[in-house]
Amino acid sequence: MLTIGVFDGVHLGHRRLVEAAREIADGLGPHATVVVLAFDPSPRAVLDPDGSPPRLTGFEQRADLLLNAGADDVLRLEPSAELLGLSPETFVDDVLMPLRPAAIVEGSDFRFGAKRAGDVGTLAELGQSRGFSVRVVEPVEVSLNDQSVVAASSSRVRWLLTHGRVADAGRVLGRAYEMIGEVVKGDQRGRTIGFPTANLRSEQMPPGDGVYACIATLEDGRTIPCAVNVGDRPTFSGVERRVEAHLIGYERESDEPEYGWTLRLAFVSRLRDQVRFGGIEQLTAQLSRDVARANEILSTTVPSWAELEEHA
Repeated sequence: MLTIGVFDGVHLGHRRLVEAAREIADGLGPHATVVVLAFDPSPRAVLDPDGSPPRLTGFEQRADLLLNAGADDVLRLEPSAELLGLSPETFVDDVLMPLRPAAIVEGSDFRFGAKRAGDVGTLAELGQSRGFSVRVVEPVEVSLNDQSVVAASSSRVRWLLTHGRVADAGRVLGRAYEMIGEVVKGDQRGRTIGFPTANLRSEQMPPGDGVYACIATLEDGRTIPCAVNVGDRPTFSGVERRVEAHLIGYERESDEPEYGWTLRLAFVSRLRDQVRFGGIEQLTAQLSRDVARANEILSTTVPSWAELEEHA
């Protein structure tokens, strides 16, 4: 079985595509497999670089999520100008048919081929002469905190993240939104006021400016509650947006590197807006309240990483 797309974020709609392909494969016997063809980067990065949306997931993270959803293999499809210029018929013959699909599973809004000329109807017609069937999966609807009901989509996740609505983004994703990146050197100002931070550099989009309760996962698998500031640090007249995580109760061992290690941040809840404080005392008092509230939220709703998906 085969499904094709960008799958950025691997939200509930993407998972449903993989699950539908898995259902078909399981019905055909033990040797049938589910293969995901995932464009990386997004075709828009080639066709419209300035208008390409920010990433929700890197390819390795995306592949892991798709495998966990039920895929047997995830293949990277690089969207070169040549590939994106293929007609729908040539795309099917040159890219899909070598994988010998018995069925292809897609969403109702699927488009493929040069200028997005092909749709699921085109795919079904081509399948009749090439020996594969097409199953169309309707969008997955999700209820948000404000009682609105939306279709799961990557663009919806980006909109929610931009507005700081990380809990709602988690509902669309089916898990907490997670950024993965490298810890890099910052201004080291946090340690001077009693709140040292790990500064995360990542290719993924951060949520909107504000302070968040997160679960940090270290390279050795340890999970630590944290309060994360996203923004330009107005109290210190910052001009660069940063993601700064204060790992609550964490003390680095002397033999552990200070920078250059991988950190994962799962955004569970928004605590407050980013604001400018009148001085260090006001700032540290608020940071203390942020840490206490983050600890309270994470201890009562997300006691461990293993339970994170259940509460996202």
